[in-house]
Amino acid sequence: MTKSALQIARAAYQPKLPKALTGAVAVKEGEATQSVADQEAIKKLFPNTYGMPLIQFVEGQAQNTAEMNVGVILSGGQAPGGHNVISGLFDGIKKLNPNNKLYGFILGPGGLVDHNYKELTADIIDEYRNTGGFDIIGSGRTKLEKEEQFEKGYEILKELGIKALVIIGGDDSNTNACVLAEYYAAKNYGVQVIGCPKTIDGDLKNEMIETSFGFDTACKTYSEVIGNIERDCNSARKYWHFIKLMGRSASHIALECALQTQPNICIISEEVEAKNMSLDDVVTSIAQAVANRAAAGNNFGIVLIPEGLIEFIPAMKALIAELNDFLAANGEEFNKIEPNKQREYIISKLSAENAAIYASLPEGVARQLSLDRDPHGNVQVSLIETEKLLSEMVGKKLAAWKAEGKFVGKFSAQHHFFGYEGRCAAPSNFDADYCYSLGYTASLLIASGKTGYMSSVRNTTAPAAEWIAGGVPITMMMNMERRHGEMKPVIQKALVKLDGAPFKAFAAQREVWAKETAYVYPGPIQYFGPTEVCDQPTKTLQLEQAK
Repeated sequence: MTKSALQIARAAYQPKLPKALTGAVAVKEGEATQSVADQEAIKKLFPNTYGMPLIQFVEGQAQNTAEMNVGVILSGGQAPGGHNVISGLFDGIKKLNPNNKLYGFILGPGGLVDHNYKELTADIIDEYRNTGGFDIIGSGRTKLEKEEQFEKGYEILKELGIKALVIIGGDDSNTNACVLAEYYAAKNYGVQVIGCPKTIDGDLKNEMIETSFGFDTACKTYSEVIGNIERDCNSARKYWHFIKLMGRSASHIALECALQTQPNICIISEEVEAKNMSLDDVVTSIAQAVANRAAAGNNFGIVLIPEGLIEFIPAMKALIAELNDFLAANGEEFNKIEPNKQREYIISKLSAENAAIYASLPEGVARQLSLDRDPHGNVQVSLIETEKLLSEMVGKKLAAWKAEGKFVGKFSAQHHFFGYEGRCAAPSNFDADYCYSLGYTASLLIASGKTGYMSSVRNTTAPAAEWIAGGVPITMMMNMERRHGEMKPVIQKALVKLDGAPFKAFAAQREVWAKETAYVYPGPIQYFGPTEVCDQPTKTLQLEQAK
């Protein structure tokens, strides 16, 4: 591989570890846990991995560790820092016993089922330290949920002498990890399963998982480009830029980027839902801000839009829920309908209220709502061009206002969607350190004989030496939700809390940002230099922990 100057310099970076992990460790057990909701249902489904205690690693006495082999899987969408999780895991198991081996399953969970793997040696690991991407072994979206998959996986785990499997993924992937851990425990197969919290969306978090890895780097990457567009916007002074950001199930990325860049408008999906806003309400609020700035001679601005906004508008959410259930049950029949007749077919099958909403949508948006589902049976909201839908509707409203004398300016829109741009960026110092610590912690959870746990690193606004490492039972995060028309156990997604410090800080300033040109230009991620520039965590974390 040809390496850039940054890659060469970055390879020498040694990620920082919590002080408790730098020597021998001991396990400190906390209180027994229970799931966040649906306790009886979750306990019944996970009798062998439910109610386990929280784990914290503290300084302890050196102990001999038996030789063991470990497997690792990268699951789901890419997030910056995945390679450092694997590096931390590798270094951790090698420190426990130099004879330990690490096997990577190729292209995600499917590699486990298909017995597609390779041993990850020091030479391979060293090529990927502190780099972005998941290309060391690739990733995939195969769901581990069937007994035959578990058994096929066990065949290769047994053949390779693998004692433990580490699954690096988001909420759905870690739900699969929990199901697999329970299955292997029930069968007494002697295979441990450990999860690591990954998702740039930031929706896998709770009191024990302060942030999911990749969120820091992705938000800094997006904020750099948003800042660049803000500067261009403030230079040309003739465009409104509608910027859609990743975040299907929550608005954490949009909120963090708003806190970093101070745009004129940032829509928070959770607020739209809480206020029972219609699509027209959202459009009107944007149009009013455009009109107010135009009245002051400013025919330009920045609008940040979360990817999943459509699903949070209550009327649209009800429509999509019915569409998901209907297409899950009638997908084959729907696919046989001629494309030009699919719209009429769906309208004829929906309830009267949802049929009316679906019929009122522009042809393109209606079509996007009925396209192929994702592997979890949900509408692929990233395919819905919400940024274009909103700007088109804002333009129409402003044209009507102009005819009535309510709007005196000009309106011209540009559109952007920032998604893939942030998923494989070279990890920030925070993510490089955090991910390495998560992987190293996973090795210690394995050495401690734990299964059904997720690696946890807390106190993350403090210097890395003061971080607290341990494990949290995955069942603690679970509840029951409807998937593919059935109730399934899944990890509860963390939404933006409207009573939380990050949203309150945003809400306190947004009226000023809407009127004034108060843009902030964060610039590119800094990897070398003063700690206050290179190591700072997200605004979200700083506000949540009041530091």
